[in-house]
Amino acid sequence: MAKRKLREPLEDRKGNLYFDGISVKALAEKYDTPLYVLSEKRIRDNYNRLHTALLNNYKYVRIYYAAKANTNLTVLKILESEGAYLDTVSPGEVFMGLSCGFTPDRLMFTGTSVRNDELKMLADANITVNVDSISELERLLKFAVPPIVSVRVNPEVGAGHHSHCITAGPESKFGLWEDETIQAFAIAQRARVERFGIHMHIGSGILEVEPYVLAVEKLLKIAKRVHDEVGISFEFIDIGGGIGVPYQPEDQELDLAEFSSKVVTLFKNKVKDYGLGKPFLCVEPGRFLVCDASILLTTVNTVKTTPSRKFIGVDAGFNTLARPMMYGSYHPILVANKLDKADKETCDVVGPICESGDALAKERKLPKIEEGDLLAILNAGAYGFSMSSQYNSRPRAAEVMIRQGKDVLVRKREELGDLMASQRMLGEQ
Repeated sequence: MAKRKLREPLEDRKGNLYFDGISVKALAEKYDTPLYVLSEKRIRDNYNRLHTALLNNYKYVRIYYAAKANTNLTVLKILESEGAYLDTVSPGEVFMGLSCGFTPDRLMFTGTSVRNDELKMLADANITVNVDSISELERLLKFAVPPIVSVRVNPEVGAGHHSHCITAGPESKFGLWEDETIQAFAIAQRARVERFGIHMHIGSGILEVEPYVLAVEKLLKIAKRVHDEVGISFEFIDIGGGIGVPYQPEDQELDLAEFSSKVVTLFKNKVKDYGLGKPFLCVEPGRFLVCDASILLTTVNTVKTTPSRKFIGVDAGFNTLARPMMYGSYHPILVANKLDKADKETCDVVGPICESGDALAKERKLPKIEEGDLLAILNAGAYGFSMSSQYNSRPRAAEVMIRQGKDVLVRKREELGDLMASQRMLGEQ
């Protein structure tokens, strides 16, 4: 049998899976399952690969990590230490970012349907707000005139791996269209805001360069119009995130050299041609930085055959990893203790949740699986734990970080008592 091709930090040692140098079987025995395992080295490597590629074609670059992908405090601290900025979408993410050492000038808040008390909290903390509507801008200005304001533009170009992940275009709730964008900057200028940014985000999980080229061209045309009609300059121009990673076997990685050559060079040339000075080029990767830096380990507890299906029942469900049910997402699955075995059976990998949709994989070709086997679900670092829940009153999983050859518990496994931690039980009157 041909040996499976594994990408770093995965490794096959005599048929057993190792992750960043450590046996996943040993981790499962030590910490139990379901268990998220992260690699500090892979997170740092991903950040530096992207940073280097961008700098090859433009000198002024900021990488804002999209915190919603994975808000583990150690992940945030790792990226803070690399020099990343932080893209946040809630007061909670702002709070965690500040707690991990990000200074207010390295934070940006890009929310939607934002409450007044949230706007006041952001104004008081001096966080750069990327406004999503005229209403949000006018309400923000009632609390304070911030030194810098950014406006999120809908460039009318959307892309993404699923319709739920397309964040621009005619059906999107996000951003301001072109004429409203002009109006928003004029309002901010009249309020005596002194510094400005402009922003877009077209979607998530994008593996092609062309959507970025089209969207950046449109964004920069709008930026030029703002510059000419309102008379302001931009401190930064943010082209958003969405850089995808390969999930399906046939997927190809986004070519970072091509991305930089086409998108970053286009940006550099256009800001020069349009007389926009030398604004910072900002990007907001989330998935790209953390997705392949984590796996989810889950134990097989039930093997069940019906006239039409073979079900592999595991101890992780959509409460642990929501993406397959939410988006129909594909995650590669390895039988961690049988890497040397051929794929022989077609089966559904299902969880313990009382819902028919609780399937992590359907009609997946895998080696013959027995109860007690250990499965590794790959590409689990983005929107894995961060979207997990206590549905069916099941405590959330633990998280372990591999750091310099050692495993460190960075989030303890919840216990049954944690299900009641924030509740108050009322007795009979």
